[in-house]
Amino acid sequence: MMIAGAVAACCIAGGTAADAATAPATAIAASAHSTADWVQPGGEYDYYLTLGDSLAWGYQPDSAGNGVESGHGYADDLAAYLREHGNRDLHYVNLSCPGETTGTMLNGGCPDLAGSGQSYTVQENAAVAFLKAHPHARILVTLDIGANNVDGCLSGGSLDAACVAEGVASAGTQLPEILAELKAAAGHNVSFVGMNYYDPFLAEYLTSGGQTLAEESVTLSTTFDGVLGAGYAAFGVPVADVSSAFQTADFTDTTSLGGTTVPVNVARICEWTWMCAAAPVGPNIHANDAGYAVIARTFEALLRARDQR
Repeated sequence: MMIAGAVAACCIAGGTAADAATAPATAIAASAHSTADWVQPGGEYDYYLTLGDSLAWGYQPDSAGNGVESGHGYADDLAAYLREHGNRDLHYVNLSCPGETTGTMLNGGCPDLAGSGQSYTVQENAAVAFLKAHPHARILVTLDIGANNVDGCLSGGSLDAACVAEGVASAGTQLPEILAELKAAAGHNVSFVGMNYYDPFLAEYLTSGGQTLAEESVTLSTTFDGVLGAGYAAFGVPVADVSSAFQTADFTDTTSLGGTTVPVNVARICEWTWMCAAAPVGPNIHANDAGYAVIARTFEALLRARDQR
């Protein structure tokens, strides 16, 4: 089955994938605090709290291909940026867990919890507890979650359509639940920013017969990012557009990669992630230092634009 068909299987009758996310998001948002209740701080924070999966954790492969906390993840870079721009005494708190899905964030069971160094069993509970313990603090919260719902659906050059449908649907339902609980626990000086994703499977473009699969993967990525965007929008949470920063949908513009002309989106994945690295380091979906810096700059630009309004 084509990726577009697999995505469509998860959607509500007569609607789009984004509609599938908007319905539960809107219902939950209506029962939570109004988004107008939250002050958007002007760039001054006491705490930076980052939540989510391995990208927030700063996961990178070492020379043997083992995943390590690099210290150069986008959240690390963003914390450094905040400290350099008016937040010298900022406390940086990272509760992310590699392998986290929307479901495990809500209910526990993160695959790499032991290796993440975290003491909690459920990331959502830990985040809620932190927010409740700091009701008057100025806190920036960033969240990236959902990629692990679908990343395992493409393997060996083929797509598991049922896996895609289930992953998209669960993210559309569970992201609003995550946001509702976080917002209910947050004080009035808490600011939230979400994130969408790049498409690591664009690297398939470079394999024999992989161009069609790469193009289909962008269809999945675009639709999935739309589902996430609808969930965030229902709670008034701005989204760092990492997908656009990586030029994910741009097959038209080309550039040179190792002496070969390729679409710019394919080149970005090879340059900014470990997907094109030789074994045992790659292929690996995670960003490298350059890619994490791009993600951090995407957050930084969003925060600057918001603070100037």
